[in-house]
Parts: sequence; C-alpha cells; structure tokens
Amino acid sequence: MEPSAERARADEPEPEPEQEPEPDDAALLPGPQPSCCQGLCSARWGLAVVLHITLFMVYALRVNLSMAIVAMTNATHPSNQANVSIDMCSNRSHARSDGSHPAFARGAPVYDWSAETQGIILSSFFYGYIFTQMLGGYWAGTLGGKVVLGCGLFLTSALTLFVPLAAKLGVVYLIGLQVLLGLAEGVIFPAQYTLWAKWAPPMERSRLMNIADAGCTFGTFLAYLAAGFICQCLGWPYIFYIFGGIGCIWSMFWFLLVYEDPARHPCISARERDYIVSSLASQGCSHGWSLPLKAMAKSLPLWAIAVACFCTDWLFYTLLTSMPTYMNNVLHFNIQENGLLSALPYVGNGLGHILSGLLADLLLSRHVLSTAAVRKLFSAVGMLLPGAFLVAVSYIGCNYTAAVAFLTLSLTVNSTTGAGLNINHIDIAPRYAGFLLGITNTFGIIAGIIAPTAVGFLTSQDLVAGWRNVFFLSAGIDLFGLLFYVAFGNGTIQDWAKEDVANQ
Repeated sequence: MEPSAERARADEPEPEPEQEPEPDDAALLPGPQPSCCQGLCSARWGLAVVLHITLFMVYALRVNLSMAIVAMTNATHPSNQANVSIDMCSNRSHARSDGSHPAFARGAPVYDWSAETQGIILSSFFYGYIFTQMLGGYWAGTLGGKVVLGCGLFLTSALTLFVPLAAKLGVVYLIGLQVLLGLAEGVIFPAQYTLWAKWAPPMERSRLMNIADAGCTFGTFLAYLAAGFICQCLGWPYIFYIFGGIGCIWSMFWFLLVYEDPARHPCISARERDYIVSSLASQGCSHGWSLPLKAMAKSLPLWAIAVACFCTDWLFYTLLTSMPTYMNNVLHFNIQENGLLSALPYVGNGLGHILSGLLADLLLSRHVLSTAAVRKLFSAVGMLLPGAFLVAVSYIGCNYTAAVAFLTLSLTVNSTTGAGLNINHIDIAPRYAGFLLGITNTFGIIAGIIAPTAVGFLTSQDLVAGWRNVFFLSAGIDLFGLLFYVAFGNGTIQDWAKEDVANQ
C-alpha cells in the first residue's frame, strides 16, 4: 500500500501544470510562440510593416518642402545674408561668396523670399495640422482608423502635386496649400493609434508601434536624400510630382491591405485572433460618440504626456524643418551634400526606434521595471541627451564632421521617446488612445508652428549667434518637459478610461 500512497501523493500536485489558462500571458513574453503568431506571417506584424511604409510616405511628403526651399529661394536676399562678414564657414570650396550654390537644375523657378518668410511658409503646415488632431482621433474612434487614415493619406498625396503651382502663384497661395496639407495629414497619427489599440497586445506595443513609427524617420531620410539629387538633376518641382504620385498609388494599397480589427481580417489564424482579443480584453472596446472630457482635463498623467510632447517636438521639428537651412547657410554644403547629410541623422533615428521598442518590451516582459518606469527611462534618454548634443553643435565652429556627428546623435537618441512618452497614451487609456494622441499632438504641433518661425527670426540678424540661441532654446525646453513628465507621468489605465466607469 505504501508505494501506491506515495504515487497518490506524487499525483496530487499534478493539477498545477493544468493551470494553463495562462497561455495568453505566456504569449505576451518574448519566449517561443506558435509559428503562426511569429514574424511577418502574423497579421499584427503585417500591419506594422504596412504602417511602416505608410508613415514612410507620410513623412517623405511632409519634409519635401524643407529640402526644396533651399533650391526654391534666392540665397542673395539681404536677410539670407545676415552678417555674412562674420560667417565663419564660408571657406568651403563649393560655397560662393554670396552664399549661393551652383548645383541647382537650370530652369527651375527661384523666389526672393526672406528668412522670415521661409520660416512662416515652413510652419504654415502646422496651422492646418493642429485642427484635425482631436477630430482625427474622434473620427477614427467612431468611423474606424482604416478609413480615416487612408483618406488622410490620399488627400495629402494629391495636394502635394499642386505645391509647384501654388509657389508660382505666390506666397499666400503656398501658405494656403500648406494649411490644407496640414488639415489632411492631421488625422493620420490619431487614426494609427486607434488601430493599434485594437491590434497590439500590451507586451508587444513598444516593438510593434516603434517598427511602424520608424517609417517616419526612414521616410525623412529618403526624402532628404532623393530631394538633393532631384533638385540637382530635374529641378525642385519634381520632388512634389514624384512623391505625390507615389503617395496616391500607395493609398490604394492601404485600403486593400488593412483591416480595422482582428475579427475582420480574413487571413488571420484563429490562434492569433484569440491571442490578441484575450490580451486586450481588459481595456474594453472603442469609445462611442461621448467622451469623458472633464476627467481628461483633470488627468495629470495626460498633462504630463502633453507637456513633454510639446517640449520634445520643439526640438524634433526644429531639426526636421530647419536642418537643411543650417547645412546650407552655416556649413555651406551644396544641395546634394545637404540632402545626404540632412538625411543621415534619420537613419540613426529609425534604427533607434526599432531597437528601443524591442528593449522596452524586453524590460516589461521580464518584469525588470514597471510600465511607468520604462516610459520615463526611455523618455529621459530621448530628451536629455539630444539637448546636450545640440548645445555642443553651437560651439564646434566649422568642424563639419563633428557638426554632422552631433546632429546625427541628437536625432538618433531622440528616437527612444518612441518607447517612452510617445506610446504612453495606450497605457493610460487604450479606449481613447487616438483621441488622446490628438490632444497631445496638438501641443506638439503648437511647437511645430512656433519653432520654425522662431528659427527664422533668431537667425535673421546674426547667423552664428542666432543658431546658437536656437540650439540652446531647444535644449532648455526639452529639459523642462522631461522634468514635468518624470514628476507626473503614469503607466496604468486611469479610472476614467475604464469601460464600466465610462458607461455610467
């Protein structure tokens, strides 16, 4: 009897392995998963790739003018020659004494726009962009992220084709078209967040969303790189014709390849669909027509994201819209070199997005840090170091290699905010992620409106001191945003964002 009793006792703990309604939790970890749920053959990773290409196109369309404006404008305008007598970098072999370059294609029109006018033109995109942020998030939550994003992409691409005509008609027309482009593109990022709230399991959010977002920086890289060659060989108008045409074609593919949620995807495996749905069960479904606006307005974690977005976007948009101008006016790189060197930092930024997303998910899945701690850590790295690198740029004079190196490091390290504050919306309120992104992006866009204009005014009088002030201002604003976010940021679903509370 003893041996059987022992066997009985040995059998008693056996139920423990049966405690496996946790395959979903286990699947959240980076350990082995069924082949149908891995890599590009899974529907959610397929969405990440499609969104990567889409955001690639969106940013290629957005930064075209930042590069083209170097070729569009007359470098001999008095305000573009501010204090040229103290221009300490005018000794490069290809730089002319008037600051112009010989590398533009013949026949492309050139306009007599001052530095202030150029700053206003570059920032006018954001006058429209700001108005459709919250609307885009709201529409995506009610009509669906797929439709809203696809329409925004098509309109942005189609309107881009008319930029050369608007420039020919006059500054006012170009500013008006830039506003319309901003209105069309403003819905895209809130709609993307609405889609991810339905597709990204919590422990995979950082990597999936950062792979998609890396398309922004790789798109910027290609646009800057290609724009330099296009300006030189074909003329700047073809930048808008080529990228606008490709964007229109890709928007058709968007509608064919993307599905609103796992339940509507015809090719997703049952295992992957159940895994995604069960991992997102606690966050509730998308919001309806009503929103807890008062609770949102009182939410310190939401304010922390909004303030930090304003501050980090000030630095990002300063570089995004003004780096080609800095390369041209201060370092005197020709248009082809300008395109290549302005593009270089975005390679590092794109790779940084992907790597930081993988590392953030690793820290979360292994319970090394809480969600809030991970978001704050990656935000701190992405806001503190870039500001320091920008300050360094202002003191290195004409050391071209060091200037490009520091600008590259600044944008590369800035990418870690993609695993920090930039996806914190889905942590605190997944049901309202698109709308919340619209709110915080509005703050970032205000920075995008002010920053290029501020660059134009600061650099219009004294070129060298003006750019130094630009870099110091960006670093100081970034530091303030980081301190505010560390103090008030959070990583858990807020009470007002829970479905049962929202339905009361």
